[in-house]
Amino acid sequence: MSAQLFVEPAIRAEVRTGGTVHLASADPLSDYPQSVLHAFHAGCAAHPDRVLIAERCDTGWFTHTWHQVHQRVDRVAQGLLDRGVAGRPVMILSHNSVANLVVTLAAYSISSPVVPVSVAYSLQSADHTKLRHITATADPAAVFAEDADYAAALGSIGADRLLISATPVSKAVTPLDAIETDPAAQLSDRFAALSEDTVAKIMFTSGSTGAPKGVITTHGMLAANQQQIRQVWPFLIDEPPVLLDWLPWSHTFGGSHNVNMVLMSGGSLWIDTGRPSPQLISHTIANLAAVQPTVYFNVPAGYAALIPVLERDPVAAERFFGRLRVAFFAAAALPQQLWDRMEALSARHQSATKMTTSWGMTETAPAAITTHFTTTRSDCIGVPLPGIELKMVPQDGKYELLVRGPNITPGYYRRPDLHDEAFDADGYLRTGDAVQMVDPADPNQGLLFAGRMAENFKLATGTFVTVGTLRPKLLSACGGLLHDAVICGEGAGFVGALAWVHPDYADRVAPDGTPETTLRKQLATALDQLAASGGSSQRVERVLLMAAAPDLDAGEVTDKGYINQRRVRERRCEQVNELMAPSPSPRTVSRVRTREPATG
Repeated sequence: MSAQLFVEPAIRAEVRTGGTVHLASADPLSDYPQSVLHAFHAGCAAHPDRVLIAERCDTGWFTHTWHQVHQRVDRVAQGLLDRGVAGRPVMILSHNSVANLVVTLAAYSISSPVVPVSVAYSLQSADHTKLRHITATADPAAVFAEDADYAAALGSIGADRLLISATPVSKAVTPLDAIETDPAAQLSDRFAALSEDTVAKIMFTSGSTGAPKGVITTHGMLAANQQQIRQVWPFLIDEPPVLLDWLPWSHTFGGSHNVNMVLMSGGSLWIDTGRPSPQLISHTIANLAAVQPTVYFNVPAGYAALIPVLERDPVAAERFFGRLRVAFFAAAALPQQLWDRMEALSARHQSATKMTTSWGMTETAPAAITTHFTTTRSDCIGVPLPGIELKMVPQDGKYELLVRGPNITPGYYRRPDLHDEAFDADGYLRTGDAVQMVDPADPNQGLLFAGRMAENFKLATGTFVTVGTLRPKLLSACGGLLHDAVICGEGAGFVGALAWVHPDYADRVAPDGTPETTLRKQLATALDQLAASGGSSQRVERVLLMAAAPDLDAGEVTDKGYINQRRVRERRCEQVNELMAPSPSPRTVSRVRTREPATG
């Protein structure tokens, strides 16, 4: 582990008319391949016998080398080419699997964009409305479904296209191995024609406030983004990453960031059967017995499930930290107490592991800002990557974030009407996120995430409430008692929260959401502790526990599993009114050391 971990940032800052701040890295972006597929081909030639991907089966791990994957990719690509699929979209309804990766790379090989659809839309949705919308918009020539679990989803999109599956589904669905064909010369011609501008993916965003929209993702965007990451994580060049990863490939974090890191840097990806829940985290711990990752990726909920296990199981912790260079989180804010506990675990096991994070979105393919430097703050999202330009427009004491660079989408699939709304006159993407500078005098200290512009609100006093920073502070103060929360109080005299108790404490809550006495006291004390950290916009006066889980089909939760704050407040107005009423209801938990706040 002699390779340098991070490159220290060198950020240029310029303040322009109206107080708009422009930030960019002084480190220019180096050359990169035309596509990640080109890097894959080079890796197959350089280390054909290295494990590329592995998945669990009944008897243990089933591994596949770079050469083995390449052979199958070419055979599937030729089969798709023979069936007239080339250049037309290929939809993927699948969990992470070897077959999923093979189909993805085969589609790339014939210039067909893949349309990876969230498992939530396929398996968790009751009506498949969003899946049908995606199908109608993308109009795929072929649809790959992993197995019979996706039969209902396939039925909802019709059979007027090539249907493929890894394992038997029905007579109408062709087995994947049945389309495999010996590659011919025209496959090489297709690969030679692949360019940076060729569309690699159409990534449909969660559509939590409406129908999902397809983000155009080109091969050049994906390749540029991996080069940006490699320049600030130089250890990837000399140390091929080993991942134990569950993050779904239908989302940009798992599918574009993580999979492409393995392909670009010659690594190995072991598909984790664990999930970020108390019930399934044991699968991750069991998998650690066979795989010691060098880079670990997860969402905050994943760390919330993993950290308690590592704290009480030193053997598992030793395995986890044994070769680990970087522990990375993204996709949502991480409560500071989880960051601190992870750092303490690393120190206890004499590990040099660094905690880090990044900011990005589907439209940025996905990383744009990273903390490639040492920090102790979980809310610091870092500095712009090489080749990225940030425009920060002052608004309500913060900055609205806009971004431009080679990894930014050119627009939305079959929705040219969205272009002017998404980009400003200078070609910067409007992200809808707010940021602040850690130190306005030193841009190398990075940026703080200040929430989604659409989620934030003002109290009756005119005080601005930043939901994106207050929510993780509340969860951190509650020490794991709460699973998630929706911050409320727009136009009121104080801040409250609708919240869901952590599954570990579900038996301490009545069916209507009323907490038992001990839990009530613990939550009230936590609210007091939070109140000591700041003024009215930084404390939560009351919490109302929710009995009903967030509704995916109603848009209360995105396909990624994250709460849509504004949508929940809109749909659960009765509970919001109960929470913010002049006198608290018996179901409401209030701070202990406070008078009841004015409702405004």
